[in-house]
Amino acid sequence: MLTYELENALMQEGCKLVCGVDEAGRGPLCGPVVAAACILPVGLVLEGLNDSKKLSEKKREQLYDLICENAIAFAVELGSVEEINETDILSTTLHTMRRAIDALDPKPDFALIDGNITRGFTLPTRAVVHGDAISPSIAAASILAKVTRDRLCVELDAQYPQYGIAKHKGYGTKAHMDALREHGPAPIYRTKFIRFLDK
Repeated sequence: MLTYELENALMQEGCKLVCGVDEAGRGPLCGPVVAAACILPVGLVLEGLNDSKKLSEKKREQLYDLICENAIAFAVELGSVEEINETDILSTTLHTMRRAIDALDPKPDFALIDGNITRGFTLPTRAVVHGDAISPSIAAASILAKVTRDRLCVELDAQYPQYGIAKHKGYGTKAHMDALREHGPAPIYRTKFIRFLDK
């Protein structure tokens, strides 16, 4: 259940602005990973706000607009396929999260990070497992990231229609893997994620 319990507790400790941070697209075979950071007015109620994975595409799109209209600040950043290929998906995700936080204006003084890792952040942070189902700030960030990533998948599908990316959003479905075997990988693919093609 989403409540501002975490945000309120931090503000009682002296924090003025708390941001939620989440990502979308760590698991797919192709395209960038997307990270978002969002500062909501504490107490703001957005009807239907929830973990982005539990919402329909239509509801996510509606909430995306409401979040953009009502947030104190938000930022969305992309971690490129090139960066993922040069390093790894975790390092790229964390770097992209840090860039999203850095892009916020005004700046937060604390970040709630979805997941269990808070490596390398320059401001105080707390990892929150399943945070997108607990904190409205993280849930809002999850929607910003997910909608952005899904829109990018539609664009990638227009460039590379042979893979069906708009449908499976880059995840390793049977149809996707069959298309990869038939057509071979395009430059948008993450090399460490498609090693099955070498077998």
